[in-house]
Amino acid sequence: MLMYASLFLAGLSVFLVMSLMFIEEDEYKAQEKLETGAGSDKDSLAKHGIILKYSRPFFRRYVTPIVASFKNKKKIRERYKRSLATAGLTDVLTPEDFFSFKLFLIVGFPILFLVIRTFLEETWSLNLIFVASIVGYIYPDLWIKGKVQERQKEVMRNMPFAVDMLALSVEAGLDFIAAMAKVNEKAKPSSLTSEFSILMKEIKIGASRAEALRNMAWRIDLIPISSFCATLIAADSVGASIGPILKALSTEIRQKRSSDVEKAGATAATKILFPMLFLIVPAVFLIVGAPLALEAMGGAK
Repeated sequence: MLMYASLFLAGLSVFLVMSLMFIEEDEYKAQEKLETGAGSDKDSLAKHGIILKYSRPFFRRYVTPIVASFKNKKKIRERYKRSLATAGLTDVLTPEDFFSFKLFLIVGFPILFLVIRTFLEETWSLNLIFVASIVGYIYPDLWIKGKVQERQKEVMRNMPFAVDMLALSVEAGLDFIAAMAKVNEKAKPSSLTSEFSILMKEIKIGASRAEALRNMAWRIDLIPISSFCATLIAADSVGASIGPILKALSTEIRQKRSSDVEKAGATAATKILFPMLFLIVPAVFLIVGAPLALEAMGGAK
């Protein structure tokens, strides 16, 4: 009787565990379908890198629920929320997902290292596994930093044209929201037009213009954009016409962009100095000095 009872209880426990697993799997698949409908499918993930594309299903399925149960998840959310917003990744990753990405790569990179080592039949030291783990933890921070810088540069490239279009549209009689809609219609799709779309949506759902502009400045995290938003908020608070203000802002942004280009050109000579010293100059000395050295050695004989 005890044996039959133990077998029955063991079978019941296996049944319950498998049932819970299938229920969680169905919930996870339903959630993935909802997110795919929102635009976070594999095609959209491909532009963010092959590592995120193939690792996201695993860490979202198995690591993110663990991170979401942490007591300090609020600190994790506050630490990575703005970086994800500035990089334009809020539709792709949550702060909990990003931290799970870091934890997953601590194990993922060493496994990838061992697979490559076995496939190439190399004799690389196994001590490099610890290095791979450290690189796996640091890589997401470097990756998102590059995404932030790339997006900020794209915003600044498109800002002068957008501000000019805003000024022309406002002076033509359109209000601020209609002018932004006109900019999104005429301009090429970019990170700036995406931010304008978010701003218009926030205003349509009830946010004030000042609040929506502050949110846009917080997301982009650039001093020229913060100045642009602060100027529009100040003009809106006193009821001033924003047409002349937008023209002045456009001129200021173009001058700032020109000064940045001149600064980059001035520092190019300094940046190329070190490659010249360590790569080009030794080669020149080798080409010039080798015949002289050979001639001197021949004369000595």
